[in-house]
Amino acid sequence: MSPRRAPSQPPVLPGYEHRRLLGSGGFADVFLYEQVLPSRPVAVKVLLTEAVDRDVVEHFRQEANVMAQLSSHPSIVTIYGAAVSDDGRPYLVMEYCPRPNLGVRYRSDRFSVSEVLALGVQIAGAVETAHRAGVLHRDIKPANILVTAYNRPALTDFGIATTTGEADVAAGMSIPWSPPEAFAEPAWSGRESDVFSLGSTLYTLLAGRSPFELPGGSNTSLDVISRIERGEVAPLARSDVPASLEALLRSSMETDPRRRFSSAQALGRALQQVEAEMSLSVTQMDVLDDSLPVDAVDDEDGGATRIRGVVEIDPHVDDPPRLATSAPAPPPPTYAAAMVSEATVLRPSQQPAAAPGPPIPRPGELPVAADPESPWGAASAQAQATRRKRSRTPLVAAIAAGVVLVAVVGIGIVVSIGADPQATQPSSTPTIAPPDATAPSPPIAMAGAAEGDQVRFTWTNPSAQDGDEFAIRSEPSDGDPIIQTIQEAEILLPADPDGRTCVSVAVQRANGLQSTYREVCLDG
Repeated sequence: MSPRRAPSQPPVLPGYEHRRLLGSGGFADVFLYEQVLPSRPVAVKVLLTEAVDRDVVEHFRQEANVMAQLSSHPSIVTIYGAAVSDDGRPYLVMEYCPRPNLGVRYRSDRFSVSEVLALGVQIAGAVETAHRAGVLHRDIKPANILVTAYNRPALTDFGIATTTGEADVAAGMSIPWSPPEAFAEPAWSGRESDVFSLGSTLYTLLAGRSPFELPGGSNTSLDVISRIERGEVAPLARSDVPASLEALLRSSMETDPRRRFSSAQALGRALQQVEAEMSLSVTQMDVLDDSLPVDAVDDEDGGATRIRGVVEIDPHVDDPPRLATSAPAPPPPTYAAAMVSEATVLRPSQQPAAAPGPPIPRPGELPVAADPESPWGAASAQAQATRRKRSRTPLVAAIAAGVVLVAVVGIGIVVSIGADPQATQPSSTPTIAPPDATAPSPPIAMAGAAEGDQVRFTWTNPSAQDGDEFAIRSEPSDGDPIIQTIQEAEILLPADPDGRTCVSVAVQRANGLQSTYREVCLDG
């Protein structure tokens, strides 16, 4: 881990009086100032002098513009202004959140199930809002969820490590909460990547540790990356956590993005359903959508989800930076593998490839197995496993050799995902909702278990409604395809003689709408 540095000197800012240091990161320091008029405490994030160059200043400007578009959301930290100090350092003036962030709290406090559900719904609304605005966060973790004076969670860390050129110089990640695609070669991000990180963050609050840390075991960065790639989530070991909640959190952390919730909103709605099952008050999920008129309010699920039109802060804001596929990587310094760091780290970019990298899924889309351009498609399970094992080699070498740790305090990492308003309509509806006209969410928590010469497959309907059934497809190697509709969330199939038994399942609504199919296989 990089040694601690001394904090920079706080700049003299007209209209603000310095109070104290709040925190230090790899690129910036965050200070508490008192704004003179109107009088209020504010957090001011100031870039380090050595970090200031043309690209970084441009990234900082992009960050301010992105935050200006998103910070009206009640669960996203508000930005008040941005400028350059007299000594040439760019700074952001942000809402001061005085309570300990969730990264501090989970190490000492035991979170109740009801609190985790409520803040999960609220942050899911913030993430969905960012996605609809064309922005991926890519560094969701407990430390990046601050707590306001009114005890409301507020997502922070948008933009500081994002570049605007044709290639990313470095992509940021916090290893314990990063999805497996973050360690691929080349790395890629989609909406499902943020779903993974949000799910792992909620799991952390319940478990008191990140999902892929093994209590009492070795938890170096290499160990944790290996478990993430294999999907080895450590047991939660809390009797007060409903099985449905643990199942949906595990589903959000599936190694295959196609098996996760298709959107942050779908995850938030599943959390609302657990609240309803536990007879808790259902937390409202606020989503801002710039495809709606500014004064439009669309209450869904009987008011459980409220979608509003986004108020544009600056109509001339440039588009947020888009994810590039490659860039030359600087040689990493030496490093001795240690316990996994929770800080954001810089991932050296890959050398330019002959073919374009995998596309980022647009809002509302999932990588499709039949799509040869999908990073998870057109390959057998064995080929995918081989590719994942091979693809993390450069990253593992970089971590073992010394990836620079960047504990960015304040506002972090975003990429544009080309939002399509028509593609971001809700994909699931919980039981508390009235009948809708949208397709249901696909099954989650799919599993198979051998029973003699048969295999029993089970799954969970994440948005169950009366009249739901399940469409089943299976293609055994020695017989005719099995196509049927059943009512129970399980099926018993003959074990396939080739040693791999698979079934695809879709949720089918009474009104005729059907989810996408999801497949589960058992080797044996």
